[in-house]
Formats: sequence, structure tokens, C-alpha cells
Amino acid sequence: MGRFYKKAIVTALLVSALSTTAFAAPEDVYTNIADSAVIMDATDTSVFKPASIKSLDDYDEHYRLYKYDTISIRIIGYKDAQGLDSIMIGTDGYVNLPYAGSVKLAGLTIEEAKQVLTAKFGRYIKIPDMSIIVTNYGPRKVQVLGEVNAPGTVELASDDMNVLAAISKAEWVTTYGRIKKVQVIRIDDGVMYVKEANIKDYIEKHDISQNFALEDGDILYIPKSNKIDFHKDVLPLINVYSTYRALTD
Repeated sequence: MGRFYKKAIVTALLVSALSTTAFAAPEDVYTNIADSAVIMDATDTSVFKPASIKSLDDYDEHYRLYKYDTISIRIIGYKDAQGLDSIMIGTDGYVNLPYAGSVKLAGLTIEEAKQVLTAKFGRYIKIPDMSIIVTNYGPRKVQVLGEVNAPGTVELASDDMNVLAAISKAEWVTTYGRIKKVQVIRIDDGVMYVKEANIKDYIEKHDISQNFALEDGDILYIPKSNKIDFHKDVLPLINVYSTYRALTD
């Protein structure tokens, strides 16, 4: 079966799952939670951190390179160096460079990447100094499921990765959507982390702790009930979405 048809089939499954998922009303907010899921306490910011507004300098200092970012490398004393301009970081996080070979840059800050490349190039040429410029930021994809007007995958700019922006990109919640009970899900090293975001408090009370910073691949689920059956309401969607990402990444 061709790749296009696989995408079409899985996308159809995803749409079907979104439209037919039933909502239960168990006694506890989290009933039948997956064994691998970790429910984060409201005060725990070890996994989900509040999205903060940073200056451009601060953003550049803390920004971490990501797949599909395009960079240009400038080495002092080497004008028009071949193969060092408009380099896209691959889906595996690596770039292929003359002399340096295959180097993983995804996940590194600009300064960290500079140190890695200086060491790699330094084996062959003397480098007085180097600069790395991000010429294009790759898109991040977040899945917004449940009670929103346009459920599915949304693309966000690297400086706009937060819960409110993702819900806005999904054309906001439906009449029944519980904006106080947004479930933010992240899967990291095989562990599922879940934390609740109260976006109503963020909007009305300016509680910035409720608008989490997101990462590529995060999942948002907006319920229409205050009580959530994780197995019935969320996990089927995550399973379908994981298959979809595997085919479309």
C-alpha cells in the first residue's frame, strides 16, 4: 500500500476517533489511568513549564535547535565556505557537513552547537571564531483533540509554543468545551506525563502558570465534562495520533 494511502487511512481513523469518542462520568477525575501515565501536580513544573515572554536576546540565548531548522555557519577567515550555508537539520536531528561529517545539533543551544562544531572543524582547520545563524525556524506540530472547532494537527511557530496559541489555532473551544480542564499530554522516553491547564484562569485572572510551554508532539485534550475516563476518552486518540505521526513525520 502506498504512503499516500496509508496517510489517508490513518487520517480517516483519527477523524473518526475524534467524532465518536464517548465521555464517561466516573467518580474520580482520572479513572482507569494508564499505568505508564504520570499525573503532574499543579505546583510541579519539572515537565510542563509556564510559557514566558522573553526578549529577543534572551530567546536566542535559550533557543534550542530543532529538526527542519535551517542554519548558516560563518567561520572567520573563510569567506564563501562551501557547504556551510542554508543547512537544514534533518528529522533525526543531524546535519552533514564537510570535514565535520554527521553531527547532531537538534536539542543544542546556539552556543552549545558552536562549541561542538568548533571542536569538529578544529581537527582539520584552525578556527579563530565561528557564528551560527538560524535563517529559518522549522514548524512544530501539536495535536489538539476533543471539544475544539477544528480538531487535529496544528503547526505553531517556535516562539508561539503554548497552550493558548494551540487552542486558538484549532479555532477555539466549542460551546461544550471545558477550558478550565485542558489536559496537556507529553510522551517522553516512553513515559506519558499529564497536567491540567486552567486557561480560563489564565485569561481572566492572568495566572501565567496555567499557560504551559509546549513541545513538538504534545497533545492537548479539551473535554466536555469535568470528569475524564482516560482509557475511553484520551488513550484511543493518542494511539491513533501516534500512528499518524509515524507515517507523516
